[in-house]
Amino acid sequence: MKSIRAIYRAGYTDYEGLDTYRAMPTRNVPIDALEPFIFLNHHGPQVYPSHNEGLPFGPHPHKGFETVTFIVEGSLVHKDSTGFTSNIEAGGVQWMTAGKGIIHSETSSEEFKENGGGIEILQLWVNLPSRLKNAAPAYIGLQKPQIPELLFDEGKVTVNLVAGAWDGTKAPVQSLSDVQLFSIAFKKAGKLQLNVPPAKTVLFYVIKGHVSVNGSEAETHDLVEFDKDGDTIEVTALEDALILFGYANPSNETIVAHGPFVMNSQEEIRQAFVDYQQGKLGVWQD
Repeated sequence: MKSIRAIYRAGYTDYEGLDTYRAMPTRNVPIDALEPFIFLNHHGPQVYPSHNEGLPFGPHPHKGFETVTFIVEGSLVHKDSTGFTSNIEAGGVQWMTAGKGIIHSETSSEEFKENGGGIEILQLWVNLPSRLKNAAPAYIGLQKPQIPELLFDEGKVTVNLVAGAWDGTKAPVQSLSDVQLFSIAFKKAGKLQLNVPPAKTVLFYVIKGHVSVNGSEAETHDLVEFDKDGDTIEVTALEDALILFGYANPSNETIVAHGPFVMNSQEEIRQAFVDYQQGKLGVWQD
C-alpha cells in the first residue's frame, strides 16, 4: 500500500459571504506539493436566503491551467469569452481549459437569486505543463446523467468517471495531460481498492463523511498526501462519504502563480497581465 505522508485539514474563510474551505495551497501544502493539482477550494455547504446576490465569481481571466468545478448541491452558471454559456446542476462537472487565456464567470441563476437554496461546490486547478500552456481555451459542461457510474461492493460504492478511464471504461473528459479524475460515493461500510501507477501524484480529498484510508482515518475537509511508494490505496467508509480522487504525472517544472495566472516564470506572469490588459485573453461581452 502507498504510505501516507500527511493529512491536512482545509482552513476556513468567508469569501464574500460564501463559506469556503481552502485545501491547497496553504502554509502546510505549497502549490507544488501535489502538482499538477495545485489549488482546491471547497465552498459550502450552506443555504442562501431568497433575494440573494448569488455566487461572487464575476468575470475574471485565467491562463496556463485548467479549472474543474464539481457541483455537489445547487447549480452553477458558466459564461466565458468564447461565447459559451451553460447552467450545470447538482452532480454535474465543469471542465475548462484556460490554456493561452480565457475570461469566465461562475455565478448563480436568476431563479436561485430569487428563491435561494443550498449550494456546495468544489473548484480544482490542474496545472498545464509548459508545452500546453498556450493550448486553445475550451469548455466541457457535464450534467449528472452524462457522467458514467460504476458500482462496486454490492452497490455500496459508486465511482463517477469524470476524466480518463477506469478499468477500460472511458470518462467523458480526456484531458490534455492525461489526468485521471473521479468522485466516489460510499455508503457506510463500503470498501474499495484504488490502484495508482507508481510515480503518479495522487489527489485524495474527503468532501464529506469519514473514511479509513490505508489504516489512517480522514474526514470531511481532509486532504491526504501520499508518498510515491506503493500502488494501492484501500478505503473503507466509516459512515456515508464522498471523496474526490485522482492521479496524474507531475510536470516537475517551476511553478510561478500570481492571482489568476499560473506560468513558469515571473516574466511570463508579467506578460500574461499585459496580454489581459490588451484584450488578448478574450473580450467579455455582457
